[in-house]
Amino acid sequence: MAKDLQLSFSDKEITPWGGMALMSRMLQKIGFREALGEVDLPKQGSNRGYPPEQLIEQFLVSVWCGANRFEHMEVTRHDEVIRKIFDCKTMAGHKAFQRYFMEYTTGFLSSCILTTSHWIWIQR
Repeated sequence: MAKDLQLSFSDKEITPWGGMALMSRMLQKIGFREALGEVDLPKQGSNRGYPPEQLIEQFLVSVWCGANRFEHMEVTRHDEVIRKIFDCKTMAGHKAFQRYFMEYTTGFLSSCILTTSHWIWIQR
C-alpha cells in the first residue's frame, strides 16, 4: 500500500549534503577548530590566505562529501548551504589546498598525527 507523498515548495536554500549540519555540530562540540589552533600548522604567507583551521576543516568536509581529488573540492566550495553550516565567509578553491599541503613535511605530519590522535582519544 503506497502512502501519499506531500510535496511543497520552499524559498530556503537546499543542499544534498544537509546531513553535514550534524558533522558541524560534532566538530563544534569536540572543539575541533580550537584543537587545530593548538597544533603548529603552517601559516599562509599571503594576506589573502585562509586560516589553516578552515582549510583543514573544509578539506574534511569535502572528503566526507565524496571528494577524492583536489578538483572535486570545487563542488562543496560552491555550495552556499555548506558554507553557512560551517560558518565560513568564503570557501577556498582547490588550488589553495594544493599550495597549502605542499608546505607539509614528513616530520611535521608525524608530529601532527601524534598530537591530534592523542587529543582525539582523550575526548569524551
